[in-house]
Amino acid sequence: MIDPSLADTAVQVGSGDPLAELFREHYPSLLRLALLLVDSHAAAEDVVQEAFVRVDGVLRRRGGEVGLPYVRQAVVNIARSDLRRRLVALRHAPKASPDAPGADEGAFAVLERDDLVRALRTLPRRQREAVVLRHCMDLTEAETASLLGISTGAVKAYTSRGLTTLRTTMGVRA
Repeated sequence: MIDPSLADTAVQVGSGDPLAELFREHYPSLLRLALLLVDSHAAAEDVVQEAFVRVDGVLRRRGGEVGLPYVRQAVVNIARSDLRRRLVALRHAPKASPDAPGADEGAFAVLERDDLVRALRTLPRRQREAVVLRHCMDLTEAETASLLGISTGAVKAYTSRGLTTLRTTMGVRA
């Protein structure tokens, strides 16, 4: 962002430059114009800077001088383009689902999951396997028993003991 106080430096460095002179004299009024057209000070500064950059390009290609009306029109056109681009982006932005969890809920879920993983790691191997297969993988008791090579009753016992230990470790009441 260009600070208007730097305009004096630009004129001293490029003394006799008509664009620098235009910048020094009219930057504040062009900035006020841009502020009225866009919604923030930073965006207004960007618009005015972009206008001077484009005008400089025109001067280099065509030669000659450019007056205040030309720069003012560039500010208005760039502000319009900026606002149009923002409106299109807003129209096409994904709509938040009212039932979707907020970002804070996602962060809390990650913390809870980390706590659960740490608590699962404290369980004996068979209890951990039974709990994970039954409650994380949604397998039936028979499928879990077949996969682990144990009886259905053993799956029930390991799962029950594992869940009891997890509740105690994580401070959850049954």
